[in-house]
Amino acid sequence: MDRHLEEAEFTVFDTETTGLDPFSGDRIVEIAGVRVKGDKRLAVFQTLVNPRRPVCEAAFQVNRITQEMLREAPGAESAIPEFLKFAQGSCLCSYNAGFDLKFLDNELKLIGGCARNGGMSVDILKMARRLVPGLERYALWFVAGHFGIRGEQKHRAFSDVELALDVFRRLKELFYLKGLHDLKSFLHLFSIDAGLLEDLNNQKIAQIQKAITLGVRIKMRYLTASSASISEREVIPKKIKQENKSQYMVAFCFLRNGERTFRIDGILHMEIV
Repeated sequence: MDRHLEEAEFTVFDTETTGLDPFSGDRIVEIAGVRVKGDKRLAVFQTLVNPRRPVCEAAFQVNRITQEMLREAPGAESAIPEFLKFAQGSCLCSYNAGFDLKFLDNELKLIGGCARNGGMSVDILKMARRLVPGLERYALWFVAGHFGIRGEQKHRAFSDVELALDVFRRLKELFYLKGLHDLKSFLHLFSIDAGLLEDLNNQKIAQIQKAITLGVRIKMRYLTASSASISEREVIPKKIKQENKSQYMVAFCFLRNGERTFRIDGILHMEIV
């Protein structure tokens, strides 16, 4: 996980669906992806998916996918495993990834398969919010416009993948400009895998607790959420606390000469002095 980000492969993907809630019976009607490594495109995937249910007018008004277009399309029982085979060994990556992954996991359940087995997933929307804080909106088309990317969010899987990929590349450039290049930091900041994030946070909390027990200082690199700036800090940790779903370290900060609170997932690197 400590490897350079350019060595990792990502599958940027998107789905179109019959609605917003898979648990109310909505299904995937299209899925597409582009597999990349660094700036190199490795392969593409695109297919319509027959949902075996009527397409409502509201969904048609969004993606313009008709019942007739889906009539000869493969069902989820073949399309979804084919997509997962295409993406195997890469990090799944999409804009508002929680939505797409929720539908993907539901399709696997419906076809009698198990949930996705491990693997990594990253949310490009989470990247945008953390690397470009303060935007008026975070819709894909708006973030693309912020970067001067030409393109329209058409709500068709492959065209939206292309737009998301362009945004992903620009955000990755911002990540590099902050002096960050490792996959571990990237995943800690932008992954939505609860298990992975818990493991990474627990590793840092263990180091912090050790420093508290020993009464020693910690040197760390920290990403400030409000400005997306990175600073080098030396602190004396006092305690760990949790608010809502986030964990924090309360510490005396020598840079600010006072007690400060730091989000654990904003700590990019730390070492006990």
